[in-house]
Amino acid sequence: MNALFPDLVINGETVPSSQVAAEAQNHDGPKGKPGIAWRKAANAIAVRTLLLQEAHKRGIEAQVQEVGPGRFETEEEALIRGLLDEAVIVSKPGQQVIRAEWEKDPLRFRSPPLWEVSHILIACDPRDDSARKEAHARAVDLTGKALGNPKAFAKLAAQVSECGSKSSGGALGQLSPGDSVPEFEAALRELTEGAITAEPILTRYGWHIIKMDAVATGAVLPFDSVKQKISDAMEKASWARAAKDFVQTLVASAEISGADLRPVSPRRADHEKHHH
Repeated sequence: MNALFPDLVINGETVPSSQVAAEAQNHDGPKGKPGIAWRKAANAIAVRTLLLQEAHKRGIEAQVQEVGPGRFETEEEALIRGLLDEAVIVSKPGQQVIRAEWEKDPLRFRSPPLWEVSHILIACDPRDDSARKEAHARAVDLTGKALGNPKAFAKLAAQVSECGSKSSGGALGQLSPGDSVPEFEAALRELTEGAITAEPILTRYGWHIIKMDAVATGAVLPFDSVKQKISDAMEKASWARAAKDFVQTLVASAEISGADLRPVSPRRADHEKHHH
């Protein structure tokens, strides 16, 4: 292999370059620089290979589990999970630690907000370039009209909206998080009561002009009702840190060529930035 795509050898085991090429599809790199995606893929496969070697060394057996309806782990995934279950042990955080995390900012933990929303939809298929641009021009024009006369929003929606809600002046009723598509919800989170989006919002349905009719922010939840959620999040974070440390101990004692798994220190990152 050439210098751009070197052979990947882990503790004397050569990984077929076809495996790295397949993995490279899952990594992005700047256009015209295939080496970057290749290096990311080589690193990912090097870690996987190290974990599998360690699982075999410890005699772990693959117990394949169902990960979704009718979807099962591969044998490799089951081996790696089995290894991490055995090697990465974290203790549950104590009550004091959980309470300290909550007390940093209790306002983070609220019941979901309720939004009362109206909108005007200019429908288009976002994947069709010319249709999207044409609909955008109309939506920009209508945004100007809506902002110019917010009181007449319902009337405007009834005239021009391409959503079934036009019959009720664009009103969508009360929405909670998860009720609408992500781009629409992201816009709702930015709007104050009575406000109209300054720019049309694109979703898979087309362009939306959104008006926030009323907002009820969620109540701050008491410690007892969120402590389990905080505990789970803290345990998950410490497990992820411990798993990363475990991988680094495997890297430290391994013979690796064709991948670079040294931890990135700020100095090293700075050095590399100036040399690329």
